[in-house]
Amino acid sequence: MDVIVLGGGLMGTASAFFLARRGARVTLIERRGIGTGATVASFGNIRRTGRYLPQLPLAHRARALWGQAADLLGRDVEFRATGHIRLIYDDKALSDMRAFADAARPWGLNLDELEPAEIQRRFPGLGPGAIAASFSPEDGSGNPRLIAPAFAEAAQKLGVRVIAQTSVGTISRTSGGFSVEADAGLIEAEALLNCAGAWGGRIAAQFDEPVPIEVLGPQMGVTEPLPHRILPVVGVWSSAAKDNVYFRQVERGNIVFGGGAPHVPVALDPGYAQTDPVTTPIQMRALIRLLPALRDVAVIRTWSGCEGYLQDMLPVMGASATTPGLFHAFGFCGHGFQLGPGVGDAMAELIITGRCETPLEGFRINRFAA
Repeated sequence: MDVIVLGGGLMGTASAFFLARRGARVTLIERRGIGTGATVASFGNIRRTGRYLPQLPLAHRARALWGQAADLLGRDVEFRATGHIRLIYDDKALSDMRAFADAARPWGLNLDELEPAEIQRRFPGLGPGAIAASFSPEDGSGNPRLIAPAFAEAAQKLGVRVIAQTSVGTISRTSGGFSVEADAGLIEAEALLNCAGAWGGRIAAQFDEPVPIEVLGPQMGVTEPLPHRILPVVGVWSSAAKDNVYFRQVERGNIVFGGGAPHVPVALDPGYAQTDPVTTPIQMRALIRLLPALRDVAVIRTWSGCEGYLQDMLPVMGASATTPGLFHAFGFCGHGFQLGPGVGDAMAELIITGRCETPLEGFRINRFAA
């Protein structure tokens, strides 16, 4: 089978890789550089805590593949299973965490509840004032700058044709499948996979499948290097958006952070997102609550990216409801990084075999048809 994959982020490169492993002849087309869209803007969080419960089978599939990433791709993408901790500061958040933990257990996710003394013993200096925390020991983080290029390189070794820095023109349904007019010429295939991220809605609309997608940019930053002391990814259980900051300390000692501030609107043309300088001090004040040692550090860089957010905050995944041979995997609403390898593997299975062992029904594009 010949397959065209549109989009060279994590979803597209992972899909191309797993399609090639299943014997497909794949052409991957990316309008800019590989992994330079929403993927590179990601925080790098590999967490299952707090997810929409029916998404957990996909998250489990992805987590297993993250654990195999170095062997699959032949290079270190800095996946580290350091754990994921979410701090709790009030009774309502504690109740919410316990309710989620109870509901998630039948779905295969077990969370440890940590008391204040345990938090301080295991992670000195973290979360003073927290009344509890959840801890998922097998989760962690990866490097957003490495993962998509690693999948693309591994896919090329399997015979995938990767065409980057290429504009796409008309996409047409043909008697044999699809044709895509690109700078590199006319490309034809039996199947088309739409992994175009924030631009995925435009492609879906060409096939009479409009979706309510909003394009936003997250507010991210990184500090100067600090002595390495916090291993897990750190977040918060809170219903207040201003409190929902998160951070992780990379092996070089820098603190990468995000959350706690509104995303900024992004125009798809040209599709470049910018940070709002007003938000960084707001984020830092919220982070100091979690880790007071951040009080005097310097923020050395901020960035954003172009992400697609669906109205119900769930991605579009699966076969088109209007066009045989067309498939979608886009709109991951800022929480797709952990899912990426699982998405690629699941979409390859669906395209090649016509079925998928991981339930995807809740992510069908026709949920917006009404």
